[in-house]
Amino acid sequence: MKNSILPALTLVITFGLGFAFKTVTTLPTLNQSSEIKVTGIGGVFFKSKDPKKLTAWYQDNLGLNANPYGATFTWYEGADSTKQGQTQWTPFAETTKYFEPSAKDFMINYRVSNLEVLVEELQKNGVTIVDQMEIYDFGKFIHILDPEGNKIELWEPID
Repeated sequence: MKNSILPALTLVITFGLGFAFKTVTTLPTLNQSSEIKVTGIGGVFFKSKDPKKLTAWYQDNLGLNANPYGATFTWYEGADSTKQGQTQWTPFAETTKYFEPSAKDFMINYRVSNLEVLVEELQKNGVTIVDQMEIYDFGKFIHILDPEGNKIELWEPID
């Protein structure tokens, strides 16, 4: 009886240790997870002395198809020609408070997936979260600061 218990116990312990090792070594990190990541640039925003005049200049000289919010670039994600995305280009008034608490003249909007999970990870990593998540018909938004004080807008679009 003792001879059959030892091999069985060894097998159970080996299986348990192997399972535990595989579980620990395959846990997703912020950089590895397919659910938590930046998927593209959602927009480029910058301060301007005269946003309307600057927008008109870009429209006249570079052909930007401007709207009241700047210009929207539409593109398709990868090989899937049915999945459309957008990147927004917007000059803001030089006096805008929207970029605060950053003192920089620009802000980048990153498209992300799983914003709520990403925010949890950012909080665990000590990243400064500037405000509360806001939800609109076109997606979820939140603002963070990078280590140099640049305000970053994170956007999970509803495509």
